[in-house]
Amino acid sequence: MQCKMEDIAMLHGNMEDIAGETSTTNDNETNTDLSSLAKNQSAQAFFGPENPEEPYSDDIKYNCVAPDKRFQSMFNLSGGEKIVAALALLFVIHSFQPTPFFVLDEIDVALDNTNIGIVASYIRDKTSSLQTIVISLKEEFYSHADALIGIRTDISECLESKMLMLDLTTYPTYIN
Repeated sequence: MQCKMEDIAMLHGNMEDIAGETSTTNDNETNTDLSSLAKNQSAQAFFGPENPEEPYSDDIKYNCVAPDKRFQSMFNLSGGEKIVAALALLFVIHSFQPTPFFVLDEIDVALDNTNIGIVASYIRDKTSSLQTIVISLKEEFYSHADALIGIRTDISECLESKMLMLDLTTYPTYIN
């Protein structure tokens, strides 16, 4: 029985060490991505366990401080601020566990035109290490794309979908 207690104590100590290292690394990475995404060095993010005493037994909390604002709960952030914060977290996770591509559905819905340009530029900067499919209905966002793909219904004998593709790389770059 004594050996099991020692094993549990050692495991608990190792978990605390790992949680501490992960928390520090994630905070630094998240702050870097959030500051880049927000185009403002005053943006900060905090990522850690709800229960620091037993980090493996509870939820993870994620809070952000929007540029030039005071700390407030994620519930009190605007829709655009929440999107930027969520994207920062997504890109931090991607830096640890890379995936070949992202599919992002209408991430620009709550963003104003300025932030649409910032987010689109940020995603474009990541294209060397990541392919991204973004579903958007806003010209301000899809004007930054390499290609536009449209899906339409073809009404003939059978109801089917057809795909249209426009390669934007053949056109001169014009971004506001």
